[in-house]
Amino acid sequence: QVQLVESGGGLVQAGGSLRLSCAASGSIFSINTMRWYRQAPGKQRDLVAAVTSGGSTTYADSVKGRFTISRDNPKNTMYLQMNSLKPEDTAVYYCNADIRPSSVPLTTLNYWGQGTQVTVSS
Repeated sequence: QVQLVESGGGLVQAGGSLRLSCAASGSIFSINTMRWYRQAPGKQRDLVAAVTSGGSTTYADSVKGRFTISRDNPKNTMYLQMNSLKPEDTAVYYCNADIRPSSVPLTTLNYWGQGTQVTVSS
């Protein structure tokens, strides 16, 4: 059973920093693109950043220059370094990944983590 588990959320003052982690576990053949999404209360879930298996990255305009996405392939772990945080960054942050499980290595499935709360106070 493949699982994604996020950690690192919390409460921080505006201008502060947090580092989120997403660890994939289970019988995994390979992991393709990994992503961070966020969802604020009453709003839709939006893509924050993505990183391919080769290390190419994309960012939402709202976080460019402040957030950095990275991954450690041998550890099946992804990170989101968030600097210069603003109150509008407050949301539940979700990890998402395209994974080929060992049980069906020719099939790519999409997985979600349970989410971690990030709250930025003004």
